[in-house]
Amino acid sequence: MRRLVACTIMSLDGYVEGPGRNLMALPMDRFFDAYNLERLRAADTLVLGATTYTALKAFWPGVARDPRTSPAVAADPGVADVHRETGQRDDAIDKVVVSDSLTPADTAPWTDTTTIVRRADAHRAVAELKTRPGADLLVFGSRTLRDDLLAAGLVDELHVVVGATVLGGGTPAFGGGGGGPGSVPSLRLADVRRSAGSDNVVLVYQTVRRG
Repeated sequence: MRRLVACTIMSLDGYVEGPGRNLMALPMDRFFDAYNLERLRAADTLVLGATTYTALKAFWPGVARDPRTSPAVAADPGVADVHRETGQRDDAIDKVVVSDSLTPADTAPWTDTTTIVRRADAHRAVAELKTRPGADLLVFGSRTLRDDLLAAGLVDELHVVVGATVLGGGTPAFGGGGGGPGSVPSLRLADVRRSAGSDNVVLVYQTVRRG
């Protein structure tokens, strides 16, 4: 059975966006970029919520064509190859977007690689995808969807990049999906990753099924 791996970055005080929904307040450094590319290389399907999907498709196709359009590359040309490959892989990979509002008309330029699944069908669709042969299923961001899939017991690993910053407010990293206390599976720390020159840390948790 394929794994569903969910990845997120959050501040030390537990926010995935700063005040005013400022995502760029998080320290998305070379280590963060390289780790995301590592996860993309291990996957063949992205599972995304509508907000994250829309943001990715507005950004990465242009970076795939010319990585200099990325602010990170403009600030540090040394990450150009990582950003170019990330954009190319985001363009090519199969994408499942869970949304009740998006239509095929909203998917360009990723129409040929995108399948829209309605919220009511998400658990069944993801469970069915996990039974197919292939590489990892990967959730990037998509806070509400990720929490819902966690509560449904469909996430196998949770990868949290803890950024070396304190935001003091913003969007909490968790609590965006359905289910109350006790609905999320237990977590077991499986790995801790660091990289020279970065103050960020990756915590890798495996979910533990109840019963």
